[in-house]
Formats: sequence, C-alpha cells, structure tokens
Amino acid sequence: MNKPLTVLITGALAGIGRATALAFARQGANLVVSGRRPDAGEQLAAELRALGAQAEFVRADVTVEPEVRALVEATLARFGRLDVAVNNAGVEGTLGPIAEQGIDNYRAIFDTNVLGTLLALKHEMRAMLAQGGGSIINLSSMVGRVGAAGASVYTASKHAVEGLTKSAALEGAAAGVRVNTVAPGPVQTEMLERFVGRDAAIKEGLLATVPMRRAATVDEIAGTILFLASDQSRFLTGQSIGVDGGYTAQ
Repeated sequence: MNKPLTVLITGALAGIGRATALAFARQGANLVVSGRRPDAGEQLAAELRALGAQAEFVRADVTVEPEVRALVEATLARFGRLDVAVNNAGVEGTLGPIAEQGIDNYRAIFDTNVLGTLLALKHEMRAMLAQGGGSIINLSSMVGRVGAAGASVYTASKHAVEGLTKSAALEGAAAGVRVNTVAPGPVQTEMLERFVGRDAAIKEGLLATVPMRRAATVDEIAGTILFLASDQSRFLTGQSIGVDGGYTAQ
C-alpha cells in the first residue's frame, strides 16, 4: 500500500489554497496548511481532519524567513518528509497606472509574491533534495505571461515567479525535484472581486476577454495542482500550465 503524500500549502486559508487543501484531503494526503490567521487556520485543519486526513495548521508569514524555515521544519517533524509543496500565498496590491505606483505598493506585492515564493522554494528544495524527490507547484497567473494595463506591479511579480520556477526546476531536475507553475486566468474568488473593485460591469468586461467567457472555479485550479503533484506528471518540470480559458492563446 502506498504511503499518503505529505503536502504543504501556503496561503491555504481561502480561495485556491483552501480548495486545494480540501482536494488533497479527499485523496487521503497528510496536510500542513499555512497562513496568517490562526482562527481560520485551525478551522480549516479541523475540516480536513473531518475528511479523514492527518492535518495541522502552522501560522507563517512567507515574507519572514525564520517563519518559513520553521514551517518546513514543522512539516518534516510531524510527517517525516515533504512530498508536495504548493506555494499559493499572494497579494494583488493596489492597482492603477504605472505613473501612480509607489514604492510601498511595490514592496508589499514583491515581498509576498516574489520574496515569499523564493523563501518557500529555498527551504522546500532543501528538504526535497535531501530526501531525493518531490513536487513544488508555484501559483503564477495569466499575467505572468502577458502584460496587463493597470496591474503593472502585480504582473511583474508573476513574471518573476515564472522565472524562479524555471531556474529552480533546472536545479532540482537531476535529483528528482520537479518545479512547475499553475497560471490561472480569472478565478471566482474574493481576490477577483477586489481586482475588479466589486464592480459588476468591470468584471463582465474582464470575463468577455476570456474565450470561454467565464471565470474558473477554485476546484478547476485545484485539479491542475493535483495533476502536477501526481506521478502522472513525473516527466514534467519547469513548465507553466495556463488554466485561463484560452486567454493567452489569443
């Protein structure tokens, strides 16, 4: 009988991260879920255990290296290994024209989306290289591949995630550590509502640019993440999987 996968998810308390945690739990994985809100984290861990999973919440801010190191160490201490890491923590920051962007907004977005991904990769890679394999899935975006007027800093941060992923994949490939990104288009989450300013007309206009004419569900993104975590994708590394309803095919 195969041992259950041990899965670590950052930014697990809402949206894609939460849906992914629930999906892994239904498959019997061991889970460590992380975020910055202990009440929501403990509630999620209880939900995962109710599905039959072994699950723990560990509070961590991905911009603080000692907390990221402790998060990975806690996972190893609890389950003995780290098979899959999903680096989902991210923020969209304040949107607007480049001419109106400020240093504080840049730092807020890049600290979470880029530095946070780098720190997570650093400590996850160390664990996986030592054990001889694993799968890391970073969350990018369709705007990690194209430009987006009014979202320049967020777009730049996701381009950086794509670059980190490719470089890490090359470093880990010979040791059996795979690193890929999932690059969603619009997903029906609270982040999307903030992104469009809770304006139905703006949201409708955004979705009209998607060939499939709708937003993805969080479960559709989670399904792609589970594929990248599985042996079905064992020869796939350094890739960005677009789950964007055809947006970047245009």
